[in-house]
Amino acid sequence: MANGGADSDVGVSPAVEIAQWVAGRRARAGETRVLAVDGRSGAGKSTLAQAIAERLDAPVVRMDDLYDGWDGLAAGVDQLVARILRPLARGERACWRRYDWHQGRYGSRQTLEPATAVLVVEGVGAGARAAAPLLSGLVCVAAPLPVRRRRALARDGDTFAAHWDRWARHEDRYFADEDVAGRADLLVNGAPAGDASATRRAASGR
Repeated sequence: MANGGADSDVGVSPAVEIAQWVAGRRARAGETRVLAVDGRSGAGKSTLAQAIAERLDAPVVRMDDLYDGWDGLAAGVDQLVARILRPLARGERACWRRYDWHQGRYGSRQTLEPATAVLVVEGVGAGARAAAPLLSGLVCVAAPLPVRRRRALARDGDTFAAHWDRWARHEDRYFADEDVAGRADLLVNGAPAGDASATRRAASGR
Protein backbone atom coordinates (compact mmCIF):
# COMPACT_ATOMS: atom_id res chain seq x y z
CA MET A 1 0.00 0.00 0.00
CA ALA A 2 2.54 2.52 1.09
CA ASN A 3 4.87 1.96 -1.84
CA GLY A 4 2.32 1.36 -4.59
CA GLY A 5 4.65 -1.27 -6.02
CA ALA A 6 4.05 -3.73 -8.82
CA ASP A 7 2.75 -7.26 -8.39
CA SER A 8 5.72 -9.00 -9.98
CA ASP A 9 4.23 -12.34 -11.05
CA VAL A 10 1.22 -10.96 -12.91
CA GLY A 11 1.21 -11.61 -16.65
CA VAL A 12 1.11 -8.34 -18.61
CA SER A 13 -0.04 -9.76 -21.96
CA PRO A 14 -3.53 -8.20 -21.60
CA ALA A 15 -1.86 -4.78 -21.61
CA VAL A 16 -1.42 -4.77 -25.38
CA GLU A 17 -5.09 -5.50 -26.02
CA ILE A 18 -6.29 -3.00 -23.44
CA ALA A 19 -3.97 -0.25 -24.67
CA GLN A 20 -5.29 -0.65 -28.21
CA TRP A 21 -8.86 -0.72 -26.93
CA VAL A 22 -8.69 2.42 -24.79
CA ALA A 23 -6.90 4.38 -27.53
CA GLY A 24 -10.07 4.04 -29.58
CA ARG A 25 -12.44 5.14 -26.84
CA ARG A 26 -14.06 8.55 -26.61
CA ALA A 27 -12.49 11.08 -24.25
CA ARG A 28 -14.89 11.93 -21.42
CA ALA A 29 -12.69 14.09 -19.17
CA GLY A 30 -12.16 17.00 -21.52
CA GLU A 31 -9.55 15.88 -24.05
CA THR A 32 -8.35 13.05 -21.82
CA ARG A 33 -9.22 9.38 -22.08
CA VAL A 34 -9.18 8.09 -18.51
CA LEU A 35 -8.75 4.35 -17.97
CA ALA A 36 -9.56 3.05 -14.49
CA VAL A 37 -7.88 -0.19 -13.38
CA ASP A 38 -9.69 -1.38 -10.25
CA GLY A 39 -9.64 -4.52 -8.12
CA ARG A 40 -8.73 -5.76 -4.67
CA SER A 41 -5.29 -5.50 -3.09
CA GLY A 42 -2.75 -7.79 -4.69
CA ALA A 43 -4.95 -8.63 -7.69
CA GLY A 44 -2.37 -7.35 -10.18
CA LYS A 45 -3.57 -3.81 -10.88
CA SER A 46 -0.22 -2.07 -10.52
CA THR A 47 1.69 -4.23 -12.99
CA LEU A 48 -1.11 -4.18 -15.54
CA ALA A 49 -1.68 -0.42 -15.25
CA GLN A 50 2.02 0.30 -15.63
CA ALA A 51 2.29 -1.94 -18.68
CA ILE A 52 -0.70 -0.24 -20.32
CA ALA A 53 0.66 3.21 -19.52
CA GLU A 54 4.06 2.40 -21.01
CA ARG A 55 2.44 1.32 -24.28
CA LEU A 56 0.47 4.56 -24.44
CA ASP A 57 3.16 6.85 -23.01
CA ALA A 58 0.57 7.83 -20.41
CA PRO A 59 0.91 8.99 -16.81
CA VAL A 60 -0.39 6.81 -13.97
CA VAL A 61 -2.26 8.14 -10.94
CA ARG A 62 -2.22 5.62 -8.10
CA MET A 63 -5.09 5.60 -5.65
CA ASP A 64 -2.58 4.81 -2.90
CA ASP A 65 -1.43 8.41 -3.30
CA LEU A 66 -4.97 9.76 -2.85
CA TYR A 67 -6.27 7.82 0.18
CA ASP A 68 -6.29 9.63 3.51
CA GLY A 69 -4.57 6.74 5.31
CA TRP A 70 -5.87 3.25 6.07
CA ASP A 71 -9.43 4.48 6.62
CA GLY A 72 -9.37 6.92 3.74
CA LEU A 73 -10.65 5.00 0.73
CA ALA A 74 -13.72 7.23 0.36
CA ALA A 75 -11.56 10.34 0.71
CA GLY A 76 -9.35 9.01 -2.06
CA VAL A 77 -12.31 8.64 -4.40
CA ASP A 78 -13.44 12.17 -3.53
CA GLN A 79 -10.00 13.55 -4.32
CA LEU A 80 -9.83 11.64 -7.61
CA VAL A 81 -13.12 13.10 -8.79
CA ALA A 82 -12.89 16.62 -7.37
CA ARG A 83 -9.21 17.37 -7.89
CA ILE A 84 -8.29 15.34 -10.97
CA LEU A 85 -11.20 14.24 -13.16
CA ARG A 86 -13.48 17.25 -12.91
CA PRO A 87 -10.71 19.82 -13.53
CA LEU A 88 -9.59 17.85 -16.60
CA ALA A 89 -13.19 17.77 -17.82
CA ARG A 90 -13.28 21.58 -17.52
CA GLY A 91 -10.05 21.90 -19.47
CA GLU A 92 -8.15 22.94 -16.34
CA ARG A 93 -4.96 21.69 -14.75
CA ALA A 94 -5.53 18.95 -12.17
CA CYS A 95 -3.85 19.62 -8.84
CA TRP A 96 -3.81 17.38 -5.78
CA ARG A 97 -1.73 16.39 -2.75
CA ARG A 98 0.03 13.05 -2.56
CA TYR A 99 -0.48 11.16 0.69
CA ASP A 100 2.71 10.52 2.68
CA TRP A 101 2.25 7.14 4.38
CA HIS A 102 5.26 7.63 6.62
CA GLN A 103 4.14 11.04 7.88
CA GLY A 104 0.45 10.10 7.98
CA ARG A 105 -0.71 13.19 6.10
CA TYR A 106 -1.00 14.69 2.65
CA GLY A 107 2.28 16.08 1.38
CA SER A 108 3.75 17.03 -1.98
CA ARG A 109 1.72 18.83 -4.64
CA GLN A 110 1.08 17.00 -7.90
CA THR A 111 -0.26 18.41 -11.17
CA LEU A 112 -1.48 17.15 -14.53
CA GLU A 113 -2.10 19.21 -17.63
CA PRO A 114 -5.52 19.10 -19.35
CA ALA A 115 -3.95 18.25 -22.73
CA THR A 116 -2.99 14.77 -21.44
CA ALA A 117 -4.20 12.32 -24.09
CA VAL A 118 -4.58 9.24 -21.86
CA LEU A 119 -4.50 8.91 -18.08
CA VAL A 120 -4.38 5.57 -16.28
CA VAL A 121 -5.83 5.56 -12.75
CA GLU A 122 -4.94 2.47 -10.74
CA GLY A 123 -6.17 1.17 -7.40
CA VAL A 124 -9.21 0.40 -5.30
CA GLY A 125 -11.70 3.19 -5.95
CA ALA A 126 -10.50 4.07 -9.44
CA GLY A 127 -13.74 2.76 -10.92
CA ALA A 128 -16.15 4.20 -8.38
CA ARG A 129 -19.59 5.23 -9.60
CA ALA A 130 -18.78 8.86 -8.82
CA ALA A 131 -15.96 8.72 -11.38
CA ALA A 132 -17.84 6.71 -14.01
CA PRO A 133 -19.20 9.60 -16.15
CA LEU A 134 -15.64 10.82 -16.73
CA LEU A 135 -14.05 7.44 -17.50
CA SER A 136 -13.38 6.17 -21.02
CA GLY A 137 -12.97 2.64 -19.74
CA LEU A 138 -13.07 0.50 -16.61
CA VAL A 139 -10.96 -2.62 -16.14
CA CYS A 140 -11.51 -4.90 -13.15
CA VAL A 141 -8.66 -7.24 -12.14
CA ALA A 142 -9.30 -10.24 -9.89
CA ALA A 143 -7.20 -13.00 -8.33
CA PRO A 144 -7.71 -15.62 -5.58
CA LEU A 145 -7.29 -14.44 -1.99
CA PRO A 146 -4.12 -16.50 -1.25
CA VAL A 147 -2.43 -15.05 -4.35
CA ARG A 148 -3.48 -11.51 -3.48
CA ARG A 149 -2.37 -11.72 0.12
CA ARG A 150 1.00 -13.19 -0.81
CA ARG A 151 1.66 -10.45 -3.33
CA ALA A 152 0.50 -7.60 -1.11
CA LEU A 153 2.56 -8.70 1.87
CA ALA A 154 5.61 -9.41 -0.28
CA ARG A 155 5.29 -5.90 -1.69
CA ASP A 156 4.64 -3.92 1.49
CA GLY A 157 5.71 -6.38 4.19
CA ASP A 158 4.93 -5.58 7.81
CA THR A 159 3.53 -2.19 6.83
CA PHE A 160 0.50 -3.83 5.25
CA ALA A 161 0.37 -6.99 7.37
CA ALA A 162 -0.76 -5.06 10.43
CA HIS A 163 -3.59 -3.44 8.46
CA TRP A 164 -4.66 -6.24 6.09
CA ASP A 165 -7.96 -7.03 7.84
CA ARG A 166 -8.74 -3.37 8.43
CA TRP A 167 -8.24 -2.46 4.78
CA ALA A 168 -10.08 -5.60 3.61
CA ARG A 169 -13.20 -4.41 5.43
CA HIS A 170 -13.10 -1.15 3.50
CA GLU A 171 -12.64 -3.10 0.27
CA ASP A 172 -15.57 -5.36 1.14
CA ARG A 173 -17.88 -2.38 1.58
CA TYR A 174 -16.60 -0.64 -1.53
CA PHE A 175 -17.00 -3.62 -3.86
CA ALA A 176 -20.39 -4.51 -2.40
CA ASP A 177 -21.67 -0.97 -2.94
CA GLU A 178 -19.98 -0.17 -6.25
CA ASP A 179 -20.40 -3.42 -8.26
CA VAL A 180 -17.11 -2.75 -10.05
CA ALA A 181 -16.95 -6.14 -11.76
CA GLY A 182 -20.55 -5.84 -12.92
CA ARG A 183 -19.97 -2.39 -14.42
CA ALA A 184 -16.51 -3.10 -15.88
CA ASP A 185 -15.87 -2.95 -19.61
CA LEU A 186 -13.09 -5.53 -19.35
CA LEU A 187 -12.43 -8.24 -16.77
CA VAL A 188 -8.87 -9.48 -16.26
CA ASN A 189 -7.75 -12.62 -14.47
CA GLY A 190 -4.83 -11.41 -12.39
CA ALA A 191 -3.71 -14.88 -11.30
CA PRO A 192 -0.18 -15.93 -12.29
CA ALA A 193 0.34 -16.79 -15.95
CA GLY A 194 0.19 -20.51 -15.19
CA ASP A 195 -3.41 -19.98 -14.09
CA ALA A 196 -4.44 -18.84 -17.59
CA SER A 197 -4.53 -15.07 -17.24
CA ALA A 198 -7.02 -13.66 -19.70
CA THR A 199 -8.87 -10.56 -20.71
CA ARG A 200 -12.52 -10.66 -21.66
CA ARG A 201 -15.08 -8.06 -22.49
CA ALA A 202 -17.66 -7.64 -19.78
CA ALA A 203 -21.32 -8.35 -20.43
CA SER A 204 -22.11 -4.64 -20.56
CA GLY A 205 -20.34 -4.45 -23.91
CA ARG A 206 -19.75 -0.72 -23.41
